[in-house]
Amino acid sequence: LREHLRVPGMGETRTRYFRDKLAMRRQAEEAGIAVPPYVAAINDQEIVAYTQAVAPPWLLKPRMQASATGIVKVSSIEEVFSELEELGDDRTHHLIEKFVPGNIYHVDSIVYREEVVFARVSAYAETPMKVAHEGGIFVTHTVEHDSQEGRRLLEENKRLMRAMGHRSGVAHTEFIIGQDGKIYFLETAARVGGAHIAEMVEAASGINLWREWAHIETLRSGEEYRLPEVRADHAGLVVSLARQEYPDLSSFDYPEVVWRLQKRHHAGLIVTSNRLNRVKQLVSEAAVRFQHEFMAVAPLPDRPSA
Repeated sequence: LREHLRVPGMGETRTRYFRDKLAMRRQAEEAGIAVPPYVAAINDQEIVAYTQAVAPPWLLKPRMQASATGIVKVSSIEEVFSELEELGDDRTHHLIEKFVPGNIYHVDSIVYREEVVFARVSAYAETPMKVAHEGGIFVTHTVEHDSQEGRRLLEENKRLMRAMGHRSGVAHTEFIIGQDGKIYFLETAARVGGAHIAEMVEAASGINLWREWAHIETLRSGEEYRLPEVRADHAGLVVSLARQEYPDLSSFDYPEVVWRLQKRHHAGLIVTSNRLNRVKQLVSEAAVRFQHEFMAVAPLPDRPSA
């Protein structure tokens, strides 16, 4: 739409860095940002050489789809080529990547004139891929603002935004800190994070990412963007599919609960506090209760529904 209507902003080539997992990895690599070893699912000889050089397991990932939908974990070259054969001509729209165990984080940012003017670092309790494929409770919470991991991730996020050429808007970026202590870039998107992450960020900071994105897009000529006052609280989010059509969340009556999800066959809540330990305690307790009282598991679709 930007290209067709000549709306200022990222054009098609730059947009690839925020949509195409192959393009974003190559761009990050060129900027000296670590990524898990990968290969495009295009040339058989390159794939064979990759599987001989990089120990399994590997992940076969769609290049363009959001979320964990379509990702397949494989452990042998026979599995790799079996999956590629099933994909047929669609194989070129995929890549193969080393599965790196570790803790996964997301950084949610506001960028204005190529500078990150706001960012919050949060940690997933379980990987989104595991929750999507195996079922479970989706849990994420902010990290300590002055922690070493938080500072490292904020700095890496700044480097990444510069490398990708993000000019103005928002970004949702995922990193993994591997068992070797190294930060690896996983993926980024020039949009607000899904699964109600935006509501959690707002609960912790007072910053509504949707509103600020719209504000930046609609600035009048000569008008400067100014970030609203930012709070330094913490927040956590718990979401699950539910057996009940509209699960009753009224028993979660902690004063820290600031948001409850109103959605058919879903349960969810957000808690906030100025103490991270309290947030982690509450989301941990809620996740256990969700599992016993509400949790349902549905087959993963072949493609994202939205």
